[in-house]
Amino acid sequence: MTIPAVVELVDVTRSFPGPPEVQALKSVNLSVGRGDYLSIVGPSGSGKSTMLNLLGLLDRPSVGEYYLDGVSTALLDEPERAAVRGKKIGFVFQAFHLLPHRPVLENVMLATLYSGVPRAEREDRARAALERVHLGHRVGFLPGILSGGERQRVAVARAVVASPELLLADEPTGNLDASTSGEVMDLFEELHADGLTLIIITHDRAVAERASRTVRITDGRLSEVANAH
Repeated sequence: MTIPAVVELVDVTRSFPGPPEVQALKSVNLSVGRGDYLSIVGPSGSGKSTMLNLLGLLDRPSVGEYYLDGVSTALLDEPERAAVRGKKIGFVFQAFHLLPHRPVLENVMLATLYSGVPRAEREDRARAALERVHLGHRVGFLPGILSGGERQRVAVARAVVASPELLLADEPTGNLDASTSGEVMDLFEELHADGLTLIIITHDRAVAERASRTVRITDGRLSEVANAH
């Protein structure tokens, strides 16, 4: 029995009405297997954000099919999409989106509310996720006391606390300096080595080249890029 790809896009087009109509994605085909580490690169306006919104079930294709874990997402209504998103997809953004007046542990625990984690397990899962990103010693701190890199690592812990099938990261190093960016990318590689399927959307070539596969998006079309490793 063949294991379905985590992500399968089949002839996906996403259009926005005009005038003139804009096709942000054009006949995109993409397969991401379990345990893959993919980067999607492209300049501003190339369709990266549209791709992220589709992959994260925040938007729907105008044409074509998106299969997540072998299941057509077209058949899901909005509450079902929200439930699948909560259980199967973790998000990391350029802005950390942490609640400033809640300690680190609570910020991570909040992500378990929408993902079906039993109440009795939430704190233990959050502590384990923070240990996983090397921040077990910061559980009681407020986000404002942390460095930018530490805040992004809290955001990563929040994204992985519910053991998602897929982690989507949108410009995850965009607010970080080069040294801190390297630490966050090292963390992503650790998570990937643990078996997490990872898609990073970036315009930073150094970030993109750390992935095992890269696709470029240009004017809404995808093309595979040969990586050095």
